[in-house]
Amino acid sequence: MLMRCATGQEKQKKLLEANAGHFSMVKYALCSWFSPTPFRTKLTAAELRALHLADLITELNGFCGFMSILSSMRYCLGPPTSYGPIWFALAFMPFGLFFDFMDGKVARWRQKSSLMGQELDSLADLISFGVSPAVAAFALGLRTPIDTLLLSFFVLCGLTRLARFNVTVSSLPKDATGKSKYFEGTPIPSSLCIVGAMAWCVSQGYVIGGEQGIIGGVLGGQDSWWGGVHPIVGVFVCWGCAMVSRTIHIPKP
Repeated sequence: MLMRCATGQEKQKKLLEANAGHFSMVKYALCSWFSPTPFRTKLTAAELRALHLADLITELNGFCGFMSILSSMRYCLGPPTSYGPIWFALAFMPFGLFFDFMDGKVARWRQKSSLMGQELDSLADLISFGVSPAVAAFALGLRTPIDTLLLSFFVLCGLTRLARFNVTVSSLPKDATGKSKYFEGTPIPSSLCIVGAMAWCVSQGYVIGGEQGIIGGVLGGQDSWWGGVHPIVGVFVCWGCAMVSRTIHIPKP
């Protein structure tokens, strides 16, 4: 029995030490749960000390994403031509990218990282570059049932993209510094290209209730039984497909 317990602890130790990507915290928690009490207590104490300065910067990324969502909601509550809140919504997302860039810089500068930070990074990216652009698009006029379904597809592609990266990062080819050589599929922060396009649409009045109306209009008519669909939402669909593509390899800078 003692030999079996020792063997089990050795396997758990190897599992924790392996570079298994961002899901390592899940394995960390499972190992601590199924291990003897002393081992579990030690891991829990280490987990409580795992938050570093870089992780706090990552949380600022998530903060920007959430503030963007609230600003988009505030725009929906006011007149369509009052663009102040939607400008704030669009501006918060590039600030999220800034913090997403800085957390890695700070982690390498201080030579400190944590399992908590690995999980926070993916969650913050999903909020700032997945949910926030979709909510902004909804606020700007993509509000039919089909529009919302396709925007949900975009968000789910971003979620899948991040989850796949988490479990495959250790198997991707590495350079001399240990970093992955490329992204498999377009990285989720690339959705800021869509955000830039939405900012241009706002400046030109191509929004719901604006002078020009939404680019491409609506197919089927919003009074139809299925609510119609705005063709411009296809940009989100294509972007979502690019994020989960296995054939697109984007070199890392």
